[in-house]
Amino acid sequence: MPLISVVICTYNRYEVLKKAVNSLTQQTLDDDKFEILIIDNTPNAETGEGASVKRDFESIKNLTYVFEKTPGLSNARNVGYKLAKSPYISYLDDDAIASQVWVEEVLNAFESFDNVGVVGGRIAPIWEIPRPSWLGDALVGNVSVVDWGGELRVADSNEWFAGANISFAKKVLEAAGGFSTNLGRKGGGQVLLSNEESELINFVKQSEYIEVYNPKASVDHLVEKKRLTRDWFRRRSAWQAASDFMMNPSEAEKNLADQLTNIKDYLCSLPPRYRNLQGLYFATDDAGEFQWQLSAIYANTILTLAGFDGLEGIEDGKE
Repeated sequence: MPLISVVICTYNRYEVLKKAVNSLTQQTLDDDKFEILIIDNTPNAETGEGASVKRDFESIKNLTYVFEKTPGLSNARNVGYKLAKSPYISYLDDDAIASQVWVEEVLNAFESFDNVGVVGGRIAPIWEIPRPSWLGDALVGNVSVVDWGGELRVADSNEWFAGANISFAKKVLEAAGGFSTNLGRKGGGQVLLSNEESELINFVKQSEYIEVYNPKASVDHLVEKKRLTRDWFRRRSAWQAASDFMMNPSEAEKNLADQLTNIKDYLCSLPPRYRNLQGLYFATDDAGEFQWQLSAIYANTILTLAGFDGLEGIEDGKE
């Protein structure tokens, strides 16, 4: 029986997938101590390029290649953990490259503490194009850049993990019912729903399990050119609001008046010609201003989903 299982879910990204798998063939942990599960969610993969890629991987003895027709990242992740033969499940993005000690250090994190529910690690960016000036440090988490520094430890309450490099005890996934299929990416990224990991981490927080961060369990993660546009970040902000609302509507609906004030303050900070809906998508190279724009988009999405309930009668400049 393997000590730990690595699950990679993929959707028509075979070139980057090969690099991810190659990094797993160079691990310091012996390959008979861990297994690799590829869950291919690409439409018609069995009769298309996926069949050829599966054959390419046949020489990797600890790798199992699975075609999964039901769409959705959350479903693919659930298929992966249910097939896994070990007590620990590590999820690696198909466009990530694991450090040589990654699997060993994830396993070390689980075995260094009692009742570990989730392990997160460092995620360093591979910028496909130079990082834009409008992308400030406060926003790089949106492209899964994670670096909390320090040593192996129980994570602080303000330290979050990203799905490109996250691992769960299988018993936690089973107890929680896996990843919510109402959340998570679908269609190769057209639908930017998220929070499927956050929901599981909340389950960990509310149980007897603990969260552990190990900076040595590190991966490099591709930040594609298509994500390094203002449009993508605007979409990401709106979909984050939708994800938060779907996961916990009552929490998302708190402080709607503050959300409205944020939008008004943002628009009033702009030149007069942008003090309308155009202000939510005009181009700016200023990192701080762009961050504020995204927060206004988030707030506007929450207000729309809430139907502006409870805001009737609020006058300009009053709460």
